Amino acid sequence: MSGVIVTNPPKAGVEDVDALAGHGVATVHEAMGRTGLLPTRLRPIQQGARVAGTAVTVLSRPGDNLMIHAAVEQCGEGDILVVATTSPSTDGMFGELFATVLRRRGVRGLVIDAGVRDTAELREMGFPVWSAAVSAQGTGKATGGSVNVPVAIGGQVIRPGDVILADDDGVVVVPRERARWAVEASEARENKEAASRAAFLQGQLGLDRYGLRDTLAKLGVTYQSYDDHVRAGAGS
Repeated sequence: MSGVIVTNPPKAGVEDVDALAGHGVATVHEAMGRTGLLPTRLRPIQQGARVAGTAVTVLSRPGDNLMIHAAVEQCGEGDILVVATTSPSTDGMFGELFATVLRRRGVRGLVIDAGVRDTAELREMGFPVWSAAVSAQGTGKATGGSVNVPVAIGGQVIRPGDVILADDDGVVVVPRERARWAVEASEARENKEAASRAAFLQGQLGLDRYGLRDTLAKLGVTYQSYDDHVRAGAGS
């Protein structure tokens, strides 16, 4: 397998990346029209972390982390390393030593559609990771691949320089050219949710605030007292 290492790809603006970090994955995903969400198999090895950064992408053979070593040189301040493999893999392709050098270069975290190891050490050093597996299985360094090319994880394409946002709920990708729009859409959604939260604290129901009683009626859902329900023979 030959490959290519692309240098200096375009990136989303740092001010937009940092602004997106102020919103949760669920908020950004919803604000973008329920798009950009990576598969649920990517789970955090820690709790309570939320990071946003620009993607440095890696496409590797399963069980071989040579291209992760190559990608480190392309990583810099504010990046998140995103690793995909050419076929499914759960091998532990990343560990504490990788995190040490990436932290030194200002990388904010890792998203990997494969396995990681040294998870206790990663949590202790505060290097956030979202992975498809945890495995002590070692890897080789013998096959080529690519860095900073578009990769696909669960059908979702991530390009170098796109924004990656990750927290306890999962991982979402924001196309680099839509980062500013995503910030504005997320802020609007946050304001809308704040108004709803205040209304709920005052006792309003979602059925009324969101006009869902009409939806129920249109779907033919009716209200019935318990006694009438029992008499109709539909329950006990």
